[in-house]
Order: sequence, then structure tokens, then C-alpha cells
Amino acid sequence: MLTIKNNEVRTIPATGSWPETEHVFEEKSIWAVNAALTAQRPLLVRGEPGIGKSQLARAAAHALGRVFISEVVNARSECQDLQWHFDSLARLGEAQALGAYCKETDVKRVLDPLRFLSPGALWWTFNWEMAEGQARNSINGVGKPEKPSSWSPENGGVLLIDEIDKADADLPNGLLETLGNGAFTVPYLDQPVKLGANVPPPLVVITTNEERELPSAFVRRCLVLHMNLPDKEDELVAWLMERGRIHFGDTCTKEVRKQTALMLWEDRQEAIRRNQPTPGQAEYLDILRALKGMGAGKECSEDDQLKQLEMIREFALKKYPDDNR
Repeated sequence: MLTIKNNEVRTIPATGSWPETEHVFEEKSIWAVNAALTAQRPLLVRGEPGIGKSQLARAAAHALGRVFISEVVNARSECQDLQWHFDSLARLGEAQALGAYCKETDVKRVLDPLRFLSPGALWWTFNWEMAEGQARNSINGVGKPEKPSSWSPENGGVLLIDEIDKADADLPNGLLETLGNGAFTVPYLDQPVKLGANVPPPLVVITTNEERELPSAFVRRCLVLHMNLPDKEDELVAWLMERGRIHFGDTCTKEVRKQTALMLWEDRQEAIRRNQPTPGQAEYLDILRALKGMGAGKECSEDDQLKQLEMIREFALKKYPDDNR
């Protein structure tokens, strides 16, 4: 379980394509992760884009000493894609290249379906050693997840299934069955893929941006964490200023962080009035990152940054036309 204090800051190292970042563990998220671990249920994380839903999974994996495995869902994703991949096009190409004069034994060896079968994210999560063996036999491995240097399968894993709302209802329903059974079958294998010996059940974190309603049966079988920004001006400003300090330190002064947060509050209220998506933490950090970059390698006073802030505000916060068309 997570043994972390409220508002404790952890540096999350770069993993695969994910950059190094800082994460603040809030009390609510700590309790949610620990509840999901002990109940052995998926943790469905709801919240506006850019608030840190996906990062929570990475941070939890790092704090727990577990391997981090992720899969981003799209409109074409099926539950099978989370389990295994079969490259039928590569197999067809091999068959055409063999020609008509190869021996039968060569054909069977070259076209062995196992050579074109690759483990998916759930396979790596359930049974790393079995997935590793299959990946070595496959000619078109989808990619082995990066693991911590001191990690072993007995430490367990954290699986992030990102943006599940982009898929249709078949994917979450199929995922629910797979997680409930703790195993799934794979064509061409004589045994199911299931949790390895002495491997703890994975922590499965699932995110949604609410683009599509999820099946009620699926939601009921998850623990649900709602990640929301503070809805009062003073609380939001203080919350954002602290995040800015953690990420950028003194490269943006306290006053600059405050004025940026106040601007974001104003634009959030205007977006709500126009029934538009609201700017949030992601836009706030983008502005501070831009101000930091503009001052890189030269002296930049607080007044300079405040002037720059006024100039770039529109580009970072105003994402829709005034007439909402």
C-alpha cells in the first residue's frame, strides 16, 4: 500500500515516452489507490483533461516499486488489443515470400502462428515472464514495457488504461470480464494467461475524459476517484500557485504565479458562462513553462514576466471563438 503523507511531492523519473515530472500526492488519491489495491478492483479516475489522472498511475507505480504499463485507448480499440496482438499481414507476406517450392516443414515453421503473436498490456501485467518469452518468439513484438532496474515480477505492476471513454461499450465490458476472471485465453496457446505465481494482483487505473458514457455495470465494479479543481477563487489560486512552485520554482515569481492563476480563474468563469470547456491546470503550467522559456539565458525581471503574461494569455487560455461557433 501507499505509505505517503498528504501533499507529499515525489519526483517521477522518465519512463518510456513519459518525461520526468513532479507529482503531489493528495490525501484523497492516496486513499483511493489503497482502497483499489486492497479491494482488488479497478480505479476509475474521472476529471477534466490535464488535471493529472494519468500521472497518478505513474506516481503510484513509482511509489509502490511496481512496473508501470500503459495503453491508450482509441475509437478502434477492442478488449483483445489489451490482451494480445496478431500480425496477420506479416504472416501473409511471409506466406507469399515462401513461394511454391518450399518444403512442407519450412512452411510450418515459418508460418507458425506463434511467430506473429505479441503480448498486449494485460498479458505483461498478469504474467511478465510468460509475456517476455512470447515476445522473444515473435517477429513483430509490440514493445516490451520499461521496468525499474531492481524490479522483479513478484513486485507486481500498475496498468494504466487511458481514455477508455473513446472506445465503445464492448471494450469496458470485456475488460470487466477479464479482470474479474484474472485470466484470458489466447489463440494458439494451450494454456490461459493468468496471474503469475507469487505475483500480487495488479493495480488497474482507468481514466476517462467523459467524452462518452461508460456502461453502468462497468462503473459499478470500479472504485471511482473524482479529481476536481477547487471551485472557490482563493482556493484555486492557492492550489495552482503551489503547483507552479513545485514545477518551476523561482523561475516564475510568486506574483507571476498568482497573476497567472487569477487570469485562469477569470477565463474559467467566462468559459462556464459560454458553456465551453474550461482551462485548467494544464493551461496554467503551459503558461509558466512559456514564461520560463522566454527568460532562459537572460535576466528577466518580474515586470518583464508580467508583461509577457499579458501578451501570451490569449493564446494559452482562449481556445474558442467569442461567438462559440
